[in-house]
Amino acid sequence: MDQPVQKTIHPVKWVPSTWFAMGLPFVALATSSAIMYKNLGISDSQIAFWTSLIMLPWTLKPLWGPFLEMYKTRKFFVYTTQIITGCLFALAGMSLQLNHFFSISIGILAIIALSGATHDTAADGVYLHEMDSKQQAQYVGWQGAFYNIAKVLSGGVLVYLAGELEKKFGIANAWTTILFIYAAIMILLGLYNRYAIPNGTPSTQVHSLQEGFTTLKDVIITFFQKKNIWFGLCFIVFYRFAEGQAIKITPLFFKAPRANGGLGLTTSQVGVLYGVFGAAAFVLGSIAAGYFVSNKGLTRKTLMILCAFFNIPFLAYAFLAVTQPENVFIIGTAVAIEYLGYGFGFVGLILFIMQQIAPGKYKMAHYAFGSGLMNLGFMIPSMISGFVSDYLGYREFFIWVLIATIPAFIITWIVPLQKTE
Repeated sequence: MDQPVQKTIHPVKWVPSTWFAMGLPFVALATSSAIMYKNLGISDSQIAFWTSLIMLPWTLKPLWGPFLEMYKTRKFFVYTTQIITGCLFALAGMSLQLNHFFSISIGILAIIALSGATHDTAADGVYLHEMDSKQQAQYVGWQGAFYNIAKVLSGGVLVYLAGELEKKFGIANAWTTILFIYAAIMILLGLYNRYAIPNGTPSTQVHSLQEGFTTLKDVIITFFQKKNIWFGLCFIVFYRFAEGQAIKITPLFFKAPRANGGLGLTTSQVGVLYGVFGAAAFVLGSIAAGYFVSNKGLTRKTLMILCAFFNIPFLAYAFLAVTQPENVFIIGTAVAIEYLGYGFGFVGLILFIMQQIAPGKYKMAHYAFGSGLMNLGFMIPSMISGFVSDYLGYREFFIWVLIATIPAFIITWIVPLQKTE
């Protein structure tokens, strides 16, 4: 098992940039691509299904995690995948100019997901091996903050810019430009993190494919031998059950005509909602939650508070769907409320995986299993959300989302918690 190396690089120099690079491709695929395809004329059900299905690598990433130990260091995989992801975004941008742009671009985005999932596994490994449990709790807020800043940039600033560019250059050209911007950001982050991330220790746990498969087998067996693991897995999956549905449909709801139950907003207005109203609330919620849990610890009361912050704010979207307000400040306030709760409550899930699921012989691999299942809890509801929304209509759909929060509260109340050092 790797031993922690002497910490010569302060976490502030690499945690923000690494988690920003983690959030940007994930959010681009999960949210921004939905708005892009909506504007390009793809149906809600197709958008929800395919932009959710391509997220599968984030669920399957534990299967190749042990093989990352065969070559170089975790740091190497972090900055290399950032650069690869940037190059792939450029290819996705060029694909929008082709006749069969949807199938080609979806295929490229799926490869981006594979690169991004590999990046996340390596980045989590760096984090877990470079910090003790107190530092992990302290900087988990920074993780969430910069992950969410990436979300705001992707779903806010760049969407707003896309809306403005659409007016001048057309939809396809506008989004080609946006994907090129994604490419430039990821490549620059990769070049920066090549020097900013601690070197850590060489990956020497696995020396051959046979050892890799042996290690993977042991990783899987020991994972499911953990105490109360099935309660833990239910917690991971159901914590995001409502979110997976709401987050996928919300931008489509904002864009849909008012006659169809939507809010009839322009692309630029959607960008302003996420980039202005959501930005400060997201960052504030994430950083506050990090310090909240570092002081309080992960207790039953703490976890219930985090769960409430995460799920109750979906009331804001139900309010918008029922009342269909025209005032952008009312809509923005609702978005800010949801983003504040999301930023605060999401930390509970990350810290639960980090301190309740990951500890043991295979910290990095078991954290990857936990976060992969966390993505599954988001992906499956997202895949079906378009069909549910089409069937119910936006108003009834967001009321259903509120009902879908109930399993999260039940499992949070009953999941066993082990003491952490």
